Amino acid sequence: MDSSSLSSILDNSLVASLIKEAKAAKLYAYVPYSRFPVGASVISSSYRIYSGCNVENSSFGLTICAERTAIVKAISEGDLEFLAVMVVTDKDNYIWPCGACRQFLSEFGNIPIISMKNDGSLQMHMLSHLLPFHFSKNDFVQ
Repeated sequence: MDSSSLSSILDNSLVASLIKEAKAAKLYAYVPYSRFPVGASVISSSYRIYSGCNVENSSFGLTICAERTAIVKAISEGDLEFLAVMVVTDKDNYIWPCGACRQFLSEFGNIPIISMKNDGSLQMHMLSHLLPFHFSKNDFVQ
């Protein structure tokens, strides 16, 4: 999706706020193993912004990604509907949520995911584009 699609979802000031919060969160990333800090922010349907960073653990399976940190913070404050997720890193390419984060995010709908390269350029994809066949409550045998 191009930047005009992004502006149809969020105005420029909201995008700027998402970037600011994600960058600030990235500064607190605990990444002694990968040295790959990630910051994320989410905006809820109530227009509150929540941010998070990745937190690694020596037992790698216990590591939590920035996207999940931000969503969990929002849920713990009572927000369950999201307008967009922003992901920022120090890389020169677009970084998208990992598979676990994509599945985790899919619990809350087809959310626009925005990735920002180190040069400040943005790209957006709908979550359904990044994870076309997610597992959902509809997959449970009743």
